[in-house]
Amino acid sequence: MASVLWQDLTAEELRVKAAADAIVVLPVASIEQHGPHLPVGVDTILCGGVCKAAAERADDVDVVVAPTLWCGMAEHHMAFGGTFTFDIPTYRAVLLSFLKSIERHGFHRVLIVNGHGGNIAALTAFLPDFARETRLHVEATTYFMLAEAALGPLLEDQKGVQHACEVETSMMMVLAPGSVREPRLSEAFGALDRAPRRQVVSRHRSFREMTETGVVGDARRATPQKGQACLDACADALADLLRAMERAT
Repeated sequence: MASVLWQDLTAEELRVKAAADAIVVLPVASIEQHGPHLPVGVDTILCGGVCKAAAERADDVDVVVAPTLWCGMAEHHMAFGGTFTFDIPTYRAVLLSFLKSIERHGFHRVLIVNGHGGNIAALTAFLPDFARETRLHVEATTYFMLAEAALGPLLEDQKGVQHACEVETSMMMVLAPGSVREPRLSEAFGALDRAPRRQVVSRHRSFREMTETGVVGDARRATPQKGQACLDACADALADLLRAMERAT
């Protein structure tokens, strides 16, 4: 199978993709702290890996996966160190520049796939701007929310992805084997008694206020087998979305 990754293709091959009206998947993620046991690149590694797997599974749809935007909205993690963050105007400008480059190369359809919770509100707010300032058909999703119903039954203590948790740690055991600092797993849990609540008043909260370890969830539950099952669930859900996008547009 030919590579689905933009960076692996020649300019000529990408021109052919554009002429065939391929869907461009644009992964967006973050570089931020992920507790004592995971590298700061978790969101970038996982989002890129899920997008690649989904594009390969949706082999009945012409898809090319752009390089992952590794910086996002991560002010809430800054107190722990190891984190990069944009402000809103910069993040909007960078994404718009990426989209305009994709448009200038002759592509018409873009699926932004997000892998970091802190990006969700900004991406939702930007979509009207992208529609107004480009001629692209742009859709956006967060892969772990898209797959939430499938992820729940695979987990012991969670219903979905939290942070540096059972899910992310398990998936890193598959997509970046050897990157998990296994001697630190015994410390990798936090905010376990924090019940979900309906948020009717908003304010900025540092992760320092929520967890001493930088973890929300329990990474001690992580296994490679669980990681493969979670990766499959996320890739399948995203592949289904690509097929639906192909049918609709």
